[in-house]
Amino acid sequence: MGEHYYTKNPGVKSSPNKIDVDLRGSKFQFTTDSGVFSKKEIDFGSKLLIESFEEPELEGDIVDVGCGYGPIGISLASEFSNRYFYMLDINERATELAMSNAIKNRVHNLSVMASDQLNAVKDKTFASVLTNPPIRAGKQVVHGILQEAYDVLKKGGTLWVVIQKKQGAPSAITKLDEMFEHVETVVKKKGYYILKAVK
Repeated sequence: MGEHYYTKNPGVKSSPNKIDVDLRGSKFQFTTDSGVFSKKEIDFGSKLLIESFEEPELEGDIVDVGCGYGPIGISLASEFSNRYFYMLDINERATELAMSNAIKNRVHNLSVMASDQLNAVKDKTFASVLTNPPIRAGKQVVHGILQEAYDVLKKGGTLWVVIQKKQGAPSAITKLDEMFEHVETVVKKKGYYILKAVK
């Protein structure tokens, strides 16, 4: 298997691609590239997470972990313009794309940061964390993101995760149940689970 998207500097040759998409009733255009997650289209799991997300009751910022070229954070920041979003990814090609995509879609209430898991925002607290975690990076990384999400959430804050059953949803649910006050499966569709955990 070749190099995958969970890497700081993808070595694969750049080959940009443009995607036009409707998300939560608004139109967006994203530029994607080789070496980032789901180059050809917004993957089903990310779309399901975007469409399922509910604004938290708590005041505060929101963070998108593993933002890729930005569809989750940008589409939600566009809708919830009263919130500030942080978008994190270890992949620097992805964060550069996410920044340019935010500008292209005229969404300004966000910051994009290169970060291994949640390292760049460990000094902050959030009302919500969203993640389509990098499954191919392995269970240790995925569970590390869940733990770090718990650490940065305010009491009563929400973690939203999309994960496929065959790629570890049951073990992710077990991990969340150990940490969080309340865990529910909000949606199950085509083998994908949308999990919501309340701290």
